[in-house]
Amino acid sequence: MADKEPTKRGLRHSLLVALIIIAGVVIYAYGFGVTKVNLSEIKSETRRAQLTRVLRALARPDLLTYERIDTNTDIPFYMPCPPGGFTPPEQDPYSRHITVDPPCVQPGDDITVRGVNFSPNARVTLYLVPPSGDLNLTLGQKILADATGEFTQTVSTRERPSDQQQTIRAITRESIGTIFHRADVQITTATGNTLTVKSPRVSQSAKDTWDKIIETVFLALLATTFGVFIAVPLSFLAARNLMKDIKIPLVKLALQLIAIPVGAAIGILLAQWAQDFSTVFTGHALLVVLGLVVLPALVYLALRWSFPAVEEEPPTLGLRISRSIVLTVASVVGITVLFLTADLLSRVRNWLAPRLADFAFIGGFASTIGDILAAIITLITALLAAGLLSNMGGRLAIWLQGHLPNRVLRPLALPLMALAGAVIFLLIAQAISWLYRINDPLKIFWVPGAVGAAFGLLLAWHNYKQEVVNIGLTIYYLARTTFNGIRSIEPLVVVIVFVVWVGIGPFAGSLALALHTVASLAKLYSEQVESILPGPLEAVQATGATRLQTVVYAVIPQIVPPYISFTLYRWDINVRMSTIIGFAGGGGIGFLLQQNIRLLNYQAASVNMLAIAIVVASMDYLSSKVRERIV
Repeated sequence: MADKEPTKRGLRHSLLVALIIIAGVVIYAYGFGVTKVNLSEIKSETRRAQLTRVLRALARPDLLTYERIDTNTDIPFYMPCPPGGFTPPEQDPYSRHITVDPPCVQPGDDITVRGVNFSPNARVTLYLVPPSGDLNLTLGQKILADATGEFTQTVSTRERPSDQQQTIRAITRESIGTIFHRADVQITTATGNTLTVKSPRVSQSAKDTWDKIIETVFLALLATTFGVFIAVPLSFLAARNLMKDIKIPLVKLALQLIAIPVGAAIGILLAQWAQDFSTVFTGHALLVVLGLVVLPALVYLALRWSFPAVEEEPPTLGLRISRSIVLTVASVVGITVLFLTADLLSRVRNWLAPRLADFAFIGGFASTIGDILAAIITLITALLAAGLLSNMGGRLAIWLQGHLPNRVLRPLALPLMALAGAVIFLLIAQAISWLYRINDPLKIFWVPGAVGAAFGLLLAWHNYKQEVVNIGLTIYYLARTTFNGIRSIEPLVVVIVFVVWVGIGPFAGSLALALHTVASLAKLYSEQVESILPGPLEAVQATGATRLQTVVYAVIPQIVPPYISFTLYRWDINVRMSTIIGFAGGGGIGFLLQQNIRLLNYQAASVNMLAIAIVVASMDYLSSKVRERIV
């Protein structure tokens, strides 16, 4: 019995190995069929010739341009043959020449042209020159001389009969000069003419590549910078170890969810008032400067009065109302200051451009910053107002907890959560209504409101006894799902949307890369936060520190080095990725590479690919050095 057990195990193992091998064969056989692996095309002479042509073109990047001259090599020729035939003149065997066999033919007959003592691998074009000599008629395709400078080609003559002597002409265009020339030189041609030959210059392809590769590097830099600024705070929301213990009372959650959209609406309204008020000053630059001096002073005085350093007795209700009104007016004035700042920055370009000469782009940068500021003021105001009102809702919930008994507070959570759910679902419904153009009130108001209220009520009832809900894990899963969704869409697809929005160019590419960078870095950052040592975190929490203090003193010191490493690595990725999004109109070197490939200009494409390889290798080297010193 003891001997049979090992035998059975060995048999099962052999069968398992055999099944794995069979499964592997079936999987790869199906994979070969799906991917249409077919090596018969490799044997095609046409494809081999095309591959050879492309590889040779890629191996000769168009980096330098040389002075080129056309050299004509002629031989007399008759078509048709004159009476008594025609004997061509003898050629010097040591000089460049061509021979024609036969030296005279009937119109349309074939002739064999042989060239001797041409430059090695020279490209030769054969022409038929009529007696008038006023035009060249091409005979066939270009010919490539061999390594010894010889060629033999049979071509068909044209139907151009003449009793006078015609000419078979071989024209070669050759580069003159080498990279060792420091200055222009003069040469004498075989005809006795003197030509000034210029030393090699940087080709136009190389110049265009330089401009685009610089554009690519800075495109990736801006995308990485914007992505980092947004990804760093979001990464803490996607870290499970920081979010899993966040619980919030039901009443507080309900009041804050209701306050957020209300605060955002108030912020948008305040921004509109401020923008209307700023038009009083934006008519003249001097008024803008005056407003930037006077209005901040008024805001400062309003804040000093509303928040005195020392208050001997609690403020009365009337004083509180007065302070609230003054703070609201000060907020509108403060937002007006932002609009005036944006207007002033937008005016800077016209003033700075003629004064900075080569640094005029600084004026353009200031003007662009002004445009960006003007575009996001309303958004910033809405976010700040939403945050402020949400905080006030939280404070109200804390006050209610301190002044109301549980038998009153618990039932109060039910209608408040129902109202909060209705508000959230109504906002989602409005977004869907705008996207799909749904105008039915039943579908965009009543049904979403009822479903949201029921959802909020069920959530409150589920957590009725605990009186709290674990909001941290909910935020964690929402953040993770959002990041995964964004990362699943390639920047090559995203850039198409941004090209429609902001137009073809590097700005669209930068926005697409920035969006992808936010999702990718937020994921990497959050995973790094999840892998920190728990000891410092527990020590800081034991002191009674707030959550923000815990992050600042226990989390950030542990994540700075890997954050820097991930950021540098992402910049390297964005440089390489920007070459791809250029194919969809995202600017950078990829756009130029796509054009050269479509035009079959493989020598110029070789310059583009060479520049990409050099930049990627250089950035990898530099980033490794930076990580070595910092990380």
